[in-house]
Amino acid sequence: MASSSGNDDDLTIPRAAINKMIKETLPNVRVANDARELVVNCCTEFIHLISSEANDICNKSDKKTISPEHVINALESLGFASYITEVKDVLQECKTVALKRRKASSRLENLGIPEEELLRQQQELFAKARQQQAELAQQEWLQMQQAAQQAQMAAASASAAQQAGSSQDEDEEDDM
Repeated sequence: MASSSGNDDDLTIPRAAINKMIKETLPNVRVANDARELVVNCCTEFIHLISSEANDICNKSDKKTISPEHVINALESLGFASYITEVKDVLQECKTVALKRRKASSRLENLGIPEEELLRQQQELFAKARQQQAELAQQEWLQMQQAAQQAQMAAASASAAQQAGSSQDEDEEDDM
């Protein structure tokens, strides 16, 4: 039994979960605490038994992960074949719920906007970003052109001033 390991807390199902299942299954029945404890121990032992058998089946098939098929085969080999139909139904339900969760967590699904519309919006944003980048590059180019023209004008002014200064020096030399 699982309780023989001395580590009961590590190997038991949470009592709150069992209590909830008992209340949902038997809403008008009072269950004694020691009976609840017995149910917890039985559930724990059952899970241990099935998982051990499923692990053995998994190892025999040279797999490293226990699959639902291994659990179903374990149920059959342990004499619980009558539960297999219900187990398969629950498995299908779990797969459906998991698929719905994955779809619900998808950002595209949560937006409620068709993918074509999102693609169109994305293309518009890219075009707008390209236009802004082109305008920025145009402004930078104009600023560089203006700076170059100002530098040319400054150089021309300096050259003119230098020529004017040298012609005044010549005029003064002529006057003497």
